[in-house]
Amino acid sequence: MEFIPYSCQNIVQEDIDAVCKILRSEYLTQGPTVAAFEQSFARRHEAAHGVAVCNATAGLHVALLGLGVGPGSTVWTSPISFVASANSALYCGANVDFVDIDCATRNMSIDALREKLRHAADVDQLPAVVMPVDFSGLPSDLREIRELADKYKFRILEDASHATGATYRGNPVGSKFADATVFSFHAVKIVTTGEGGMVVTNDEALAFQLRQLRSHGITRLPEEMEQNPPGPWYYEQRVLGYNYRITDLQAALGISQLQRLDDLHCARQILANRYEELLIDLPLLLPVRLSERVSAWHLYAVEIDDIKTDKAREEVFGYLRNAQIGVNVHYIPIHMQPYYRKLGFRSGDFPASERYYRRAISIPLFPAMTETQQQRVADTLRDALCR
Repeated sequence: MEFIPYSCQNIVQEDIDAVCKILRSEYLTQGPTVAAFEQSFARRHEAAHGVAVCNATAGLHVALLGLGVGPGSTVWTSPISFVASANSALYCGANVDFVDIDCATRNMSIDALREKLRHAADVDQLPAVVMPVDFSGLPSDLREIRELADKYKFRILEDASHATGATYRGNPVGSKFADATVFSFHAVKIVTTGEGGMVVTNDEALAFQLRQLRSHGITRLPEEMEQNPPGPWYYEQRVLGYNYRITDLQAALGISQLQRLDDLHCARQILANRYEELLIDLPLLLPVRLSERVSAWHLYAVEIDDIKTDKAREEVFGYLRNAQIGVNVHYIPIHMQPYYRKLGFRSGDFPASERYYRRAISIPLFPAMTETQQQRVADTLRDALCR
């Protein structure tokens, strides 16, 4: 029986040709293709600057540093994300806390954020940065978060790792509201470079900091140096940075993939629409549709409706896996991980996130998925829930 993965990369001959061209060129890394990718991606997302990095986790890390996060700072994010969202704050020496999710969108709840900010203001413990996560590709409530940021004086770092190509209130994600936005190019993301990430921002000074931080804090530009360079070999380390660079090979793949973004997104949209038709009568909570947002449909996450069925998530998950359907769960709430429990978090801290986790299954969705494969997923899910 054919195995159907929950997701997989979409590579065509044009992608292979683009990478092969770089292999025959002068620069495999630190060449002009990286800058070309940054410019193309930023332009597509209507942002002034793009800074490519080796992965989205590195992007979150340097973006937080650029936004002034360090020891004594606090960063708030969503419990329903991969651990990298919260870990990136810890890398900076900061404290991390969470804001529970909205049950419909699975993104950070505005009501919970507003209430937590009120309390934090009363005890003078406001966050330096709030990091909303665009779960599954659906943009967060960015306008409302911006209003709260202006009131409570925190910065916004949007984790759009799932949301390349998504739109919010008619504008591309990354173009407005957030101080910086981070995207992921992992193999199963909307656009892939194998591994890789991008930070976009409209803040020129922040973009300058990010470029320094991703490359050891070093500059080779005379106008940025403290002394006149004695020769063309000279460079200066201005800050403590990291080796978070992306290669020209990856950038070439990214440029090629980006040219097909509309087609890749359209394929995902068609599959998501068809899932809604195939699954609408099952005891499931399906992804929410909102008129002002267009999801990138990185994931198709459903929840077993425990009011309408007594089937446990574990039973349904096992049935699908045994049928060679690569379902997954996104995500175990970060605060429930052993490492975060040692930091003082406990079960029950964020009940909406924990309830979502108990019922959640991500079913296969990827651009090359056929109608036959999708029908098999739907039929097998129906069998698992209704047998």
